[in-house]
Amino acid sequence: MQRFSQSPTEPGFIQNPYPFYDRARAAGDLFWWEDYKMACAVSHRAVTAILRDRRLGREIPPEKATPVPAHLEPFYAIEAHSMLELEPPRHTRLRGLVLRAFTSRRIAAFGPEVTALAHQLVDAFPSGPFDLLDAFARPIPVIIVARLLGVPEDRADDLLTWSNDMVAMYQARRTPRIEARAVASTLAFRDFITAHIETRRRAPADDLISQLIAAEAQDGKLSTDELITTCILLLNAGHEATVHTIGNGVRLMLKRGITEIDEDGVEELIRLDPPLHMFTRWVYEDVTLFDHDFRRGDQIACLLAAANRDPEAYADPGAYQPLRGGPANTSFGGGIHFCVGAPLARLELVNALRVLLSRCPGLRLAEAPQFANVYHFHGLEKLMVTTG
Repeated sequence: MQRFSQSPTEPGFIQNPYPFYDRARAAGDLFWWEDYKMACAVSHRAVTAILRDRRLGREIPPEKATPVPAHLEPFYAIEAHSMLELEPPRHTRLRGLVLRAFTSRRIAAFGPEVTALAHQLVDAFPSGPFDLLDAFARPIPVIIVARLLGVPEDRADDLLTWSNDMVAMYQARRTPRIEARAVASTLAFRDFITAHIETRRRAPADDLISQLIAAEAQDGKLSTDELITTCILLLNAGHEATVHTIGNGVRLMLKRGITEIDEDGVEELIRLDPPLHMFTRWVYEDVTLFDHDFRRGDQIACLLAAANRDPEAYADPGAYQPLRGGPANTSFGGGIHFCVGAPLARLELVNALRVLLSRCPGLRLAEAPQFANVYHFHGLEKLMVTTG
Protein backbone atom coordinates (compact mmCIF):
# COMPACT_ATOMS: atom_id res chain seq x y z
CA MET A 1 0.00 0.00 0.00
CA GLN A 2 1.14 3.54 -0.67
CA ARG A 3 2.68 5.51 2.19
CA PHE A 4 1.80 9.09 3.11
CA SER A 5 3.15 11.51 5.71
CA GLN A 6 0.89 14.13 7.25
CA SER A 7 1.12 15.50 10.76
CA PRO A 8 -2.37 15.58 12.35
CA THR A 9 -1.36 18.70 14.26
CA GLU A 10 -0.14 20.67 11.23
CA PRO A 11 -2.20 23.90 10.99
CA GLY A 12 -3.27 23.43 7.38
CA PHE A 13 -4.45 19.89 8.03
CA ILE A 14 -6.33 20.98 11.16
CA GLN A 15 -8.28 23.56 9.17
CA ASN A 16 -8.99 21.31 6.19
CA PRO A 17 -8.02 17.61 6.27
CA TYR A 18 -10.08 16.73 3.20
CA PRO A 19 -7.42 17.37 0.52
CA PHE A 20 -5.13 14.89 2.30
CA TYR A 21 -7.93 12.32 2.43
CA ASP A 22 -8.53 12.83 -1.30
CA ARG A 23 -4.84 12.24 -2.12
CA ALA A 24 -4.70 9.13 0.03
CA ARG A 25 -7.96 7.72 -1.36
CA ALA A 26 -6.70 8.15 -4.91
CA ALA A 27 -4.01 5.55 -4.05
CA GLY A 28 -6.54 2.88 -3.13
CA ASP A 29 -8.84 1.62 -0.42
CA LEU A 30 -6.03 1.46 2.15
CA PHE A 31 -2.86 3.49 2.72
CA TRP A 32 -0.11 3.59 5.32
CA TRP A 33 -0.10 6.76 7.47
CA GLU A 34 3.54 7.21 8.43
CA ASP A 35 2.81 9.56 11.32
CA TYR A 36 0.61 6.95 13.00
CA LYS A 37 2.60 3.91 11.81
CA MET A 38 -0.74 2.41 10.87
CA ALA A 39 -2.76 1.22 7.89
CA CYS A 40 -5.83 3.35 7.25
CA ALA A 41 -9.06 2.58 5.41
CA VAL A 42 -10.01 5.61 3.38
CA SER A 43 -12.70 4.56 0.88
CA HIS A 44 -16.35 4.21 1.82
CA ARG A 45 -16.43 0.52 0.92
CA ALA A 46 -13.30 -0.27 2.95
CA VAL A 47 -14.36 1.72 6.02
CA THR A 48 -17.85 0.21 6.15
CA ALA A 49 -16.53 -3.32 5.61
CA ILE A 50 -13.86 -3.05 8.32
CA LEU A 51 -16.26 -1.52 10.83
CA ARG A 52 -18.48 -4.60 10.44
CA ASP A 53 -15.79 -7.28 10.19
CA ARG A 54 -15.83 -9.42 13.36
CA ARG A 55 -12.25 -10.50 12.70
CA LEU A 56 -11.34 -7.06 13.99
CA GLY A 57 -12.42 -5.21 17.11
CA ARG A 58 -11.76 -2.55 19.71
CA GLU A 59 -10.37 -4.64 22.56
CA ILE A 60 -6.59 -4.88 22.57
CA PRO A 61 -5.21 -8.43 22.12
CA PRO A 62 -3.62 -9.54 25.42
CA GLU A 63 -0.19 -10.02 23.88
CA LYS A 64 -0.23 -6.40 22.70
CA ALA A 65 -1.13 -4.94 26.07
CA THR A 66 1.58 -2.91 27.81
CA PRO A 67 1.80 -1.85 31.46
CA VAL A 68 -0.05 1.36 32.27
CA PRO A 69 2.24 4.08 33.65
CA ALA A 70 1.53 4.63 37.34
CA HIS A 71 0.49 8.24 36.87
CA LEU A 72 -2.21 7.21 34.34
CA GLU A 73 -3.67 4.30 36.30
CA PRO A 74 -6.83 6.19 37.47
CA PHE A 75 -7.74 7.11 33.89
CA TYR A 76 -7.25 3.61 32.47
CA ALA A 77 -8.97 2.00 35.45
CA ILE A 78 -12.13 3.74 34.26
CA GLU A 79 -11.49 2.99 30.58
CA ALA A 80 -11.00 -0.71 31.35
CA HIS A 81 -14.76 -1.09 31.84
CA SER A 82 -15.87 1.01 28.85
CA MET A 83 -18.08 -0.84 26.38
CA LEU A 84 -16.47 1.32 23.68
CA GLU A 85 -13.20 -0.55 24.29
CA LEU A 86 -14.67 -4.04 24.83
CA GLU A 87 -15.80 -6.93 22.67
CA PRO A 88 -18.39 -9.66 23.30
CA PRO A 89 -19.45 -11.06 25.65
CA ARG A 90 -18.86 -8.08 27.99
CA HIS A 91 -19.70 -5.57 25.27
CA THR A 92 -22.95 -7.36 24.42
CA ARG A 93 -24.08 -7.37 28.05
CA LEU A 94 -23.25 -3.70 28.72
CA ARG A 95 -24.65 -2.43 25.42
CA GLY A 96 -27.87 -4.37 25.96
CA LEU A 97 -28.38 -2.73 29.35
CA VAL A 98 -27.81 0.76 27.95
CA LEU A 99 -30.10 0.19 24.97
CA ARG A 100 -32.98 -0.36 27.37
CA ALA A 101 -32.89 3.39 28.03
CA PHE A 102 -32.50 4.37 24.38
CA THR A 103 -35.93 3.23 23.28
CA SER A 104 -37.54 5.18 20.47
CA ARG A 105 -40.31 6.33 22.80
CA ARG A 106 -37.91 7.70 25.40
CA ILE A 107 -35.77 9.44 22.80
CA ALA A 108 -38.81 11.01 21.08
CA ALA A 109 -39.97 12.36 24.43
CA PHE A 110 -36.86 14.56 24.55
CA GLY A 111 -37.89 16.42 21.37
CA PRO A 112 -40.02 19.06 23.15
CA GLU A 113 -37.34 19.40 25.84
CA VAL A 114 -34.64 20.11 23.28
CA THR A 115 -36.90 22.65 21.55
CA ALA A 116 -37.77 24.39 24.82
CA LEU A 117 -34.13 24.47 25.90
CA ALA A 118 -33.06 25.88 22.53
CA HIS A 119 -35.62 28.68 22.86
CA GLN A 120 -34.37 29.51 26.35
CA LEU A 121 -30.80 29.73 25.12
CA VAL A 122 -31.75 31.91 22.14
CA ASP A 123 -33.64 34.22 24.51
CA ALA A 124 -30.37 34.77 26.37
CA PHE A 125 -28.27 35.60 23.28
CA PRO A 126 -26.45 38.94 23.68
CA SER A 127 -26.92 41.78 21.20
CA GLY A 128 -23.31 41.89 20.11
CA PRO A 129 -20.94 39.21 18.80
CA PHE A 130 -20.83 36.04 20.89
CA ASP A 131 -19.52 32.47 20.77
CA LEU A 132 -22.36 30.20 19.64
CA LEU A 133 -20.52 27.16 21.00
CA ASP A 134 -20.69 28.45 24.57
CA ALA A 135 -24.13 30.02 24.23
CA PHE A 136 -25.89 27.21 22.36
CA ALA A 137 -23.91 24.18 21.16
CA ARG A 138 -22.40 23.14 24.48
CA PRO A 139 -25.36 23.55 26.86
CA ILE A 140 -27.92 21.57 24.85
CA PRO A 141 -26.29 18.12 24.68
CA VAL A 142 -24.80 18.18 28.17
CA ILE A 143 -28.10 19.19 29.79
CA ILE A 144 -30.09 16.62 27.80
CA VAL A 145 -27.74 13.74 28.59
CA ALA A 146 -27.70 14.81 32.25
CA ARG A 147 -31.50 14.57 32.26
CA LEU A 148 -31.38 11.19 30.55
CA LEU A 149 -28.98 9.81 33.12
CA GLY A 150 -30.59 11.61 36.03
CA VAL A 151 -27.61 13.65 37.26
CA PRO A 152 -27.99 17.28 38.39
CA GLU A 153 -27.93 19.51 35.32
CA ASP A 154 -26.75 22.45 37.42
CA ARG A 155 -23.36 20.69 37.39
CA ALA A 156 -23.17 21.05 33.61
CA ASP A 157 -20.05 23.23 33.74
CA ASP A 158 -18.20 20.60 35.78
CA LEU A 159 -19.40 17.82 33.50
CA LEU A 160 -18.13 19.71 30.47
CA THR A 161 -14.73 20.35 32.02
CA TRP A 162 -14.24 16.76 33.16
CA SER A 163 -15.41 15.36 29.85
CA ASN A 164 -13.24 17.66 27.74
CA ASP A 165 -10.19 16.78 29.83
CA MET A 166 -10.77 13.04 29.52
CA VAL A 167 -11.51 13.11 25.79
CA ALA A 168 -8.27 15.05 25.21
CA MET A 169 -6.39 11.83 25.95
CA TYR A 170 -7.38 10.60 22.49
CA GLN A 171 -6.12 13.66 20.62
CA ALA A 172 -2.90 13.83 18.64
CA ARG A 173 -1.74 16.87 20.65
CA ARG A 174 -1.60 14.86 23.92
CA THR A 175 1.05 16.14 26.35
CA PRO A 176 2.03 15.43 30.00
CA ARG A 177 -0.04 18.45 31.04
CA ILE A 178 -3.09 17.08 29.22
CA GLU A 179 -2.51 13.70 30.89
CA ALA A 180 -2.36 15.30 34.34
CA ARG A 181 -5.61 17.19 33.74
CA ALA A 182 -7.28 14.05 32.44
CA VAL A 183 -6.35 12.09 35.55
CA ALA A 184 -7.55 14.86 37.87
CA SER A 185 -10.85 15.12 36.00
CA THR A 186 -11.23 11.33 35.96
CA LEU A 187 -10.98 11.24 39.75
CA ALA A 188 -13.42 14.13 40.16
CA PHE A 189 -15.85 12.58 37.68
CA ARG A 190 -15.61 9.19 39.40
CA ASP A 191 -16.30 10.70 42.82
CA PHE A 192 -19.26 12.68 41.47
CA ILE A 193 -20.83 9.67 39.78
CA THR A 194 -20.17 7.41 42.78
CA ALA A 195 -21.92 9.84 45.11
CA HIS A 196 -24.87 10.20 42.77
CA ILE A 197 -25.19 6.44 42.41
CA GLU A 198 -25.48 6.19 46.20
CA THR A 199 -28.20 8.85 46.11
CA ARG A 200 -30.13 6.89 43.48
CA ARG A 201 -29.74 3.65 45.41
CA ARG A 202 -31.60 5.32 48.27
CA ALA A 203 -34.12 7.09 46.05
CA PRO A 204 -34.56 5.53 42.58
CA ALA A 205 -36.10 7.65 39.82
CA ASP A 206 -37.16 7.28 36.19
CA ASP A 207 -33.68 7.69 34.74
CA LEU A 208 -30.91 5.60 33.24
CA ILE A 209 -28.76 5.47 36.37
CA SER A 210 -31.65 3.99 38.34
CA GLN A 211 -32.17 1.41 35.59
CA LEU A 212 -28.49 0.48 35.66
CA ILE A 213 -28.54 0.21 39.45
CA ALA A 214 -31.43 -2.23 39.16
CA ALA A 215 -29.34 -4.26 36.71
CA GLU A 216 -26.42 -4.14 39.13
CA ALA A 217 -28.57 -5.82 41.76
CA GLN A 218 -29.16 -8.79 39.46
CA ASP A 219 -26.44 -11.37 39.98
CA GLY A 220 -23.84 -11.22 37.22
CA LYS A 221 -25.47 -8.37 35.31
CA LEU A 222 -23.43 -5.28 36.17
CA SER A 223 -20.56 -4.57 38.55
CA THR A 224 -20.19 -1.29 40.41
CA ASP A 225 -17.06 -0.45 38.41
CA GLU A 226 -18.95 -1.08 35.16
CA LEU A 227 -21.81 1.08 36.38
CA ILE A 228 -19.49 4.00 37.15
CA THR A 229 -17.64 3.72 33.84
CA THR A 230 -20.83 3.39 31.81
CA CYS A 231 -22.24 6.59 33.33
CA ILE A 232 -19.02 8.48 32.59
CA LEU A 233 -18.86 7.11 29.04
CA LEU A 234 -22.44 8.14 28.28
CA LEU A 235 -21.88 11.64 29.63
CA ASN A 236 -18.66 12.01 27.63
CA ALA A 237 -19.94 10.49 24.39
CA GLY A 238 -23.38 12.03 24.80
CA HIS A 239 -22.20 15.58 24.41
CA GLU A 240 -18.69 15.80 22.91
CA ALA A 241 -19.61 14.76 19.36
CA THR A 242 -22.90 16.66 19.35
CA VAL A 243 -21.19 19.91 20.34
CA HIS A 244 -18.78 19.56 17.42
CA THR A 245 -21.59 18.61 15.04
CA ILE A 246 -23.72 21.63 15.96
CA GLY A 247 -20.73 23.94 15.55
CA ASN A 248 -19.56 22.38 12.28
CA GLY A 249 -23.14 22.29 10.98
CA VAL A 250 -23.91 25.93 11.75
CA ARG A 251 -20.62 26.96 10.16
CA LEU A 252 -21.60 25.11 6.98
CA MET A 253 -25.13 26.53 6.98
CA LEU A 254 -23.88 30.10 7.34
CA LYS A 255 -21.17 29.72 4.71
CA ARG A 256 -23.54 28.07 2.21
CA GLY A 257 -26.66 30.11 2.88
CA ILE A 258 -28.77 27.24 4.23
CA THR A 259 -31.92 28.70 5.82
CA GLU A 260 -34.05 25.58 6.41
CA ILE A 261 -33.26 22.23 7.99
CA ASP A 262 -34.96 18.84 8.36
CA GLU A 263 -33.85 15.28 9.11
CA ASP A 264 -32.32 14.85 5.64
CA GLY A 265 -30.46 18.13 5.96
CA VAL A 266 -29.06 17.15 9.35
CA GLU A 267 -27.85 13.84 7.94
CA GLU A 268 -26.09 15.68 5.13
CA LEU A 269 -24.40 18.05 7.58
CA ILE A 270 -23.22 15.05 9.59
CA ARG A 271 -21.83 13.46 6.42
CA LEU A 272 -20.07 16.59 5.20
CA ASP A 273 -18.15 17.50 8.36
CA PRO A 274 -18.44 14.85 11.10
CA PRO A 275 -17.09 15.34 14.63
CA LEU A 276 -15.01 12.13 14.68
CA HIS A 277 -12.57 11.44 11.87
CA MET A 278 -10.63 8.37 12.99
CA PHE A 279 -11.76 5.16 14.73
CA THR A 280 -9.29 2.27 15.12
CA ARG A 281 -9.65 -1.51 15.07
CA TRP A 282 -7.34 -4.32 16.23
CA VAL A 283 -6.85 -7.34 13.95
CA TYR A 284 -7.72 -10.57 15.77
CA GLU A 285 -6.66 -13.13 13.16
CA ASP A 286 -4.47 -13.19 10.10
CA VAL A 287 -6.59 -11.79 7.30
CA THR A 288 -6.43 -10.30 3.81
CA LEU A 289 -8.39 -7.08 3.35
CA PHE A 290 -8.63 -5.27 0.03
CA ASP A 291 -5.58 -7.15 -1.33
CA HIS A 292 -3.41 -6.41 1.72
CA ASP A 293 -2.34 -8.96 4.34
CA PHE A 294 -2.65 -8.26 8.07
CA ARG A 295 -1.48 -10.24 11.08
CA ARG A 296 -3.08 -10.62 14.48
CA GLY A 297 -2.14 -7.60 16.60
CA ASP A 298 -2.02 -5.12 13.71
CA GLN A 299 -4.15 -2.00 13.91
CA ILE A 300 -6.22 -0.40 11.17
CA ALA A 301 -7.69 3.09 11.35
CA CYS A 302 -11.06 3.77 9.75
CA LEU A 303 -11.12 7.35 8.45
CA LEU A 304 -14.83 8.10 8.77
CA ALA A 305 -14.71 11.60 7.32
CA ALA A 306 -12.76 10.40 4.28
CA ALA A 307 -15.33 7.67 3.62
CA ASN A 308 -18.10 10.27 3.78
CA ARG A 309 -16.55 12.19 0.88
CA ASP A 310 -15.68 9.25 -1.33
CA PRO A 311 -16.76 10.15 -4.90
CA GLU A 312 -17.36 6.43 -5.58
CA ALA A 313 -20.12 6.54 -2.96
CA TYR A 314 -21.43 10.09 -3.38
CA ALA A 315 -21.58 12.17 -6.54
CA ASP A 316 -20.06 15.64 -5.98
CA PRO A 317 -19.27 14.62 -2.39
CA GLY A 318 -18.34 18.11 -1.18
CA ALA A 319 -21.76 19.55 -2.07
CA TYR A 320 -24.68 19.91 0.34
CA GLN A 321 -27.47 17.79 -1.19
CA PRO A 322 -29.97 16.64 1.46
CA LEU A 323 -31.91 14.50 -1.03
CA ARG A 324 -28.85 12.91 -2.64
CA GLY A 325 -29.55 9.32 -1.52
CA GLY A 326 -26.64 6.93 -1.61
CA PRO A 327 -25.25 4.73 1.17
CA ALA A 328 -25.43 5.58 4.86
CA ASN A 329 -22.65 7.83 6.06
CA THR A 330 -20.08 6.46 8.50
CA SER A 331 -20.16 9.29 11.06
CA PHE A 332 -21.71 7.13 13.79
CA GLY A 333 -19.44 4.16 13.12
CA GLY A 334 -20.77 0.75 12.22
CA GLY A 335 -21.11 -2.84 13.30
CA ILE A 336 -21.55 -3.71 16.97
CA HIS A 337 -19.94 -0.42 18.00
CA PHE A 338 -22.41 1.75 16.09
CA CYS A 339 -23.13 4.74 18.33
CA VAL A 340 -25.96 3.92 20.76
CA GLY A 341 -26.73 7.62 21.09
CA ALA A 342 -27.18 8.26 17.36
CA PRO A 343 -31.00 8.64 17.56
CA LEU A 344 -30.69 11.12 20.44
CA ALA A 345 -27.95 13.08 18.66
CA ARG A 346 -30.04 13.34 15.48
CA LEU A 347 -33.07 14.49 17.49
CA GLU A 348 -31.01 17.13 19.31
CA LEU A 349 -29.55 18.42 16.06
CA VAL A 350 -32.76 18.74 14.07
CA ASN A 351 -34.74 20.38 16.90
CA ALA A 352 -31.96 22.72 18.01
CA LEU A 353 -31.06 23.85 14.50
CA ARG A 354 -34.69 24.43 13.56
CA VAL A 355 -35.11 26.75 16.54
CA LEU A 356 -31.86 28.55 15.76
CA LEU A 357 -32.79 29.18 12.13
CA SER A 358 -36.36 30.24 12.87
CA ARG A 359 -35.46 32.53 15.77
CA CYS A 360 -32.32 34.03 14.25
CA PRO A 361 -32.90 34.64 10.52
CA GLY A 362 -30.17 37.31 10.58
CA LEU A 363 -27.55 35.00 12.10
CA ARG A 364 -24.15 35.53 10.49
CA LEU A 365 -20.49 34.96 11.17
CA ALA A 366 -18.78 37.71 13.14
CA GLU A 367 -15.31 36.36 12.32
CA ALA A 368 -13.84 33.50 10.33
CA PRO A 369 -14.17 30.29 12.40
CA GLN A 370 -11.05 28.24 13.09
CA PHE A 371 -10.93 24.52 13.80
CA ALA A 372 -9.28 23.39 17.02
CA ASN A 373 -6.21 21.18 17.29
CA VAL A 374 -8.18 18.15 18.50
CA TYR A 375 -7.60 15.42 15.88
CA HIS A 376 -8.83 12.64 15.66
CA PHE A 377 -11.86 14.75 16.49
CA HIS A 378 -12.82 17.72 14.32
CA GLY A 379 -14.47 20.75 15.85
CA LEU A 380 -14.21 24.50 16.13
CA GLU A 381 -12.28 26.53 18.70
CA LYS A 382 -15.18 28.97 18.77
CA LEU A 383 -17.97 30.18 16.50
CA MET A 384 -18.32 33.92 16.78
CA VAL A 385 -21.67 35.14 15.39
CA THR A 386 -24.14 37.99 15.55
CA THR A 387 -27.90 37.77 15.25
CA GLY A 388 -28.43 40.86 13.11
